[in-house]
Parts: sequence; structure tokens; C-alpha cells
Amino acid sequence: MRPTKTVVGALIVRDGRYLITQRPPKAVLPLLWEFPGGKVEPGEAEEAALRRELRELMGVEAVVHERVLHVRHAYPDYDIDFSVYRCELASVEITHLRVNDHRWVPEEELDDYDFPAADQKTLDMLLQTPA
Repeated sequence: MRPTKTVVGALIVRDGRYLITQRPPKAVLPLLWEFPGGKVEPGEAEEAALRRELRELMGVEAVVHERVLHVRHAYPDYDIDFSVYRCELASVEITHLRVNDHRWVPEEELDDYDFPAADQKTLDMLLQTPA
């Protein structure tokens, strides 16, 4: 049976711009852009995992709201069960603790960034374009 990783991401929009983060150069799928988030640990609620990941990645506190998207994606060696939650930042300062960079990007410019396949699926669903 193939391993499945449960992953959560944050959909954070401010002034019509989406927060995306860049993976570190030595990470899996290096330097690609994504919705900030990460893996859910065994026994951890998805919302709690997302708050923890945002603290660990960028040193921010977040309010996690409803799940807005859910996709499954098969990478060559494992599957991803990926949920995206609408979030608000409770703190403003973003620190690059475990991200290479971050950007606030208007919807029409999101296609200018390279995303991992699972994130691209969610982006396509979010923007309601064919996958």
C-alpha cells in the first residue's frame, strides 16, 4: 500500500492578494511556491496542525476558518491528502523561519509562479480553471 501524507495549507487573502511561500532550496520540491502549511502529525487535528505549521514556517499566529478545498494527488512515491483552509493572520510580521521567501500576489499573477502539482490542483479549483 502506498504511503499517504495528510497535508494542510492556508488560503490567506489580504487586500485582494494571496499569500504564497517559497520552499527552501534543500527541501523536497525545492524553490517551488505553495500555500503555506505542512504535514499533519498522527493524532493532530488539521486546524491545530495548520496553526502549528504557520508558527514554525513564518512565526505567525493565525485564525483557521472553514476548509475551502480538498484534493488528493499521487506523486511518484506517495499520495497527498491535501486540505486548504481559509485563514486570517492574527500577527502581521512574517519571518522566514522555514520558508525561502513569501509574496502577496494578486489572482491574475498566480500563474507566473511554479507550484507543486498538488498545490496547482488546488489553485486550479480555487480559480475555477480546468485542471
